[in-house]
Amino acid sequence: MPSIFTRIVNGEIPCYKVAETQDFLAFLDITPRTKGHTLCIPKKEIDYIFDLPDADLQALMVFSKQVAAAIKTVVPCLKVGVAVVGLEVPHAHIHLFPMNTMGDFGFAHPAIDMSGAELSALAEEISRVYNK
Repeated sequence: MPSIFTRIVNGEIPCYKVAETQDFLAFLDITPRTKGHTLCIPKKEIDYIFDLPDADLQALMVFSKQVAAAIKTVVPCLKVGVAVVGLEVPHAHIHLFPMNTMGDFGFAHPAIDMSGAELSALAEEISRVYNK
């Protein structure tokens, strides 16, 4: 059974797309911990990030770096933090968290409330910066 992320890649489930290449996709988390919380995934379904071939892992990190730069331009923050957990969805992915304090980083606090319209507008703005 394909992962929820594979279903997003295949267009079966909508997402708030931020960036896309032939091999990777970035989209806003629908239960964001901070405004701009984004997931970067390989389009190829591989469960564990360290099972990715070295070249794919390197390329995913470079893609994530470019997405983080776009996020930082749009969302006021000191840095964009990175987390790889990999237990919640069996598909390799990287979380990008805009942050101003260490308290902004992580899953311990509840998701922030953002409407679909807010997520859509934010995704479009980040995408515009990414695609410049």
